[in-house]
Amino acid sequence: MHRSAAAREHCIPWSWNLRQLGASNFERKFQSEQAAGSVSKSTQFEYAWCLVRSKYNDDIRRGIMLLEELLPKGSKEEQRDYVFYLAVGNYRLKEYEKALKYVRGLLQTEPQNNQAKELERLIDKAMKKDGLVGMAIVGGMALGVAGLAGLIGLAVSKSKS
Repeated sequence: MHRSAAAREHCIPWSWNLRQLGASNFERKFQSEQAAGSVSKSTQFEYAWCLVRSKYNDDIRRGIMLLEELLPKGSKEEQRDYVFYLAVGNYRLKEYEKALKYVRGLLQTEPQNNQAKELERLIDKAMKKDGLVGMAIVGGMALGVAGLAGLIGLAVSKSKS
């Protein structure tokens, strides 16, 4: 059902091309089982696994939702996979706090998981970058407001004289 630990550790899965994954095949299988009234855990996982890699945020959100549904139903190994891909999906949506929660939970049980370590590093890096960009935007807005207040003050003082 799930790829081996060696295969998971071998590459960075969130960078794969969806066409290479055969996403439409997973979607067809999921829809077929759904229409029949029962979707297997493996089919739901495979489809969610593809969705979290989509370039579309709505697809990523759907993948996250499917993984969240699976989480309480899975074995320990399955839950590890679900948690990892929940972290990937949230990272891709720039929901860094949620992504960190998932990846750090995984690292508590598997401290040597290189894939999870790499994802944690990427999340930390993105948070720092976004934090600096966010602070620059706030700083720029504060300068703009201060400049506008100065201009208003200057205009008021000139109108009084």
